[in-house]
Amino acid sequence: MKVLQSSRLYMLALLTFVILTAWWVKIQALGYWIEDEQYFFGIVYGPVMSGFGGVVGVLASRRWGGLKSVMGKSLFFLALGMFAQTWGQTVFSLYNLILRVEVPYPSLADVGYFGAIPLYIVGISFLAKAAGVRFGLKSAGSWFMAIAVPLGLLVVGYVLFLKNYTVDLVSPLTTFLDFGYPLGQALYVSIALMTFGMSRKFLGGVMRVKILAILLALVVQFFADYTFLYQSLNGLWVNGGFGDYLYLAAYFLMTLGLIGLFNSVSQIRNTAYGRA
Repeated sequence: MKVLQSSRLYMLALLTFVILTAWWVKIQALGYWIEDEQYFFGIVYGPVMSGFGGVVGVLASRRWGGLKSVMGKSLFFLALGMFAQTWGQTVFSLYNLILRVEVPYPSLADVGYFGAIPLYIVGISFLAKAAGVRFGLKSAGSWFMAIAVPLGLLVVGYVLFLKNYTVDLVSPLTTFLDFGYPLGQALYVSIALMTFGMSRKFLGGVMRVKILAILLALVVQFFADYTFLYQSLNGLWVNGGFGDYLYLAAYFLMTLGLIGLFNSVSQIRNTAYGRA
């Protein structure tokens, strides 16, 4: 019954993603059929996909013992990260639909978008702890993951998106977010990569594919935020455009990972897992 329940969640997530993708493709190919359709797309795909993932994450956390277990804590904070994204997406769209103004940056939407970063970091750190990752950096591989990977991501992001960036001393919050977004995301991607590298030893490799989905979700999220930052700075952001689809893909991948972890507890019922 539990496996079947998980299969239904996969099918529901996939169906939701396919429908939203078809809507996005239609907008790109045929334009807007109704007034403000691009804004409606933004206010639908975010709460629906990320909200779905958040609910699955909370349910999965409860199945792993909630805040009493390391895995339960990991899933709970990843779910909160998804809900924070839901907040950001909703507020961003309401600026356009209700207030009828260009979304400022920073705005109340960044409370959710930026707030998701520490939540993801905490969540993926607990997942790393459950997988047996040690942060002592005693091996060359650990040093590579902890330093080279995030540094490489930052260099790639800078070359692709921010090479003409000018520091705005008049708006320190804007500058803080411009640098805080990529730095925070590079950190959680590097922790996720270390966790994936260790996952073959974690519970016999049962978690490997699920952790890979979460890793890919965080990488796509990294590039989605970099794309938004670049397009916003250069006046190129288009609601319902390529940037929005990157966010949709990130939420979908994270949802798949959380569904996988939702079901994994039944696969390893008799296997002990970390306790805080």
